[in-house]
Amino acid sequence: MARYTGSVCRLCRREGTKLFLKGERCYSAKCALTKRATPPGQHGQARARKMSEYGMQLREKQKIRRTYGMQETQFRRNFEKADRQKGVTGDNMLSLLERRLDNVVYRLGLASSRPQARQFVRHGHITVNGKKVNIPSFLVEVGQTIAVRENSRDMEHFKALREGTTHVLPKWLSFDAENLSGSVLALPTREDIEMTFEEHLVVEYYSK
Repeated sequence: MARYTGSVCRLCRREGTKLFLKGERCYSAKCALTKRATPPGQHGQARARKMSEYGMQLREKQKIRRTYGMQETQFRRNFEKADRQKGVTGDNMLSLLERRLDNVVYRLGLASSRPQARQFVRHGHITVNGKKVNIPSFLVEVGQTIAVRENSRDMEHFKALREGTTHVLPKWLSFDAENLSGSVLALPTREDIEMTFEEHLVVEYYSK
């Protein structure tokens, strides 16, 4: 499956909820979902039909997958890994998604959106324990330090972060604005995820 290169605002409209893929724009009046809440396409304004059980499972799977910016094969692989772990599969799946390096960069406030965080990682601006890591799907572990690479700290985006940020930090992470670095204090739990997901529907979708 090829990487999606279309308008990310269409994805929010398709899922009927904000996926926060465009940073600050998602919180403003310019948000496409605020201006036009109907699904994209010529049939978007048609009368809504009752969705089947399979349809609800599919839409929830797509919503979570698109929120974290993953391809179908990659997302399925993540689910299978969560299913092999002890505990609740849905909780395990979300914990793995939260531990992705691109998501951690976003959650630390080093990027305004997950797509921007993914770009920072791919372009080599991020280090883990002092070593450059350019793989967005890299899973962070407790005790690791995620930071902006020394040579990248003069970028205007990162300079602005040193002047202060109102970003809400999850309790499983700590952040040092002066050094543009953060640490993983604990593994994320279901309660640490602010998005409204019904992960049990994804478990049901893949369990068919």
